[in-house]
Amino acid sequence: MTGNDPHTAPGSPWRVTVLTLYEDMFPGPLGLSLSGQGLKDGVWAMETVDIRAFASDKHRSVDDAPFGGGPGMVMRADVVDQAIASVGLKDGDEAQKRPLIYLSPRGRPLDQQRVSELANGPGVVLLCGRFEGLDERVLEAHDIEEVSLGDFVLSGGEPAAMALVDACVRLQPGIMGSVTSGEEESFEKGLLEYPHYTRPRDWQGRAVPEVLTSGNHEKIKAWRLAQAERITEERRPDLWRRYLETNNEYKSD
Repeated sequence: MTGNDPHTAPGSPWRVTVLTLYEDMFPGPLGLSLSGQGLKDGVWAMETVDIRAFASDKHRSVDDAPFGGGPGMVMRADVVDQAIASVGLKDGDEAQKRPLIYLSPRGRPLDQQRVSELANGPGVVLLCGRFEGLDERVLEAHDIEEVSLGDFVLSGGEPAAMALVDACVRLQPGIMGSVTSGEEESFEKGLLEYPHYTRPRDWQGRAVPEVLTSGNHEKIKAWRLAQAERITEERRPDLWRRYLETNNEYKSD
């Protein structure tokens, strides 16, 4: 294992372990900006596990041709299983009871609700696939949760893992400067976020909506809600239907 040792950080940091063939990709962007500062401060901790280190042959092979034929290669169940076992998820330690997640386009779409659940737990163990994917048997043996970022395919699970970690880390206490900034973002209330404006007040003939400069906080709040509802209804009918069902109300005038 490489990276930051979570046992050296003060308190109980949110902990992520990434099983990957490309350890050098981490922490990558996660080592910058707010997440990077949180990593330095011990708010969260990251470690990586090199899956290839558990290959048994001299070529350190982690994949093989698929049974039944077809293109590409498949990551071997025996190699991945040993990598998972090295993390010690079943050793009885409460701190180790983290969900094991495989980043896969066939998985459940990641949403803010699941992100919040993961962020409020002790951390996650993320399994990054490559090639055509993993041998199905290792997924079944470990009852691995499959998560998708969307209906598209990446070269591997690492970029998706970074996105998931970033979404969770920013919810950790002390990462974001303002609690309300997180509460008002897209998806937190089932809606897309309302438009934002800043200086200059007039730009290329486009003025900031007068309500935002009125100083009337109740009107501003109502305007922002109406805008969030309008944008959600126009751009994400699926979210809009769910919002109406959840809130049992009709959109604002």
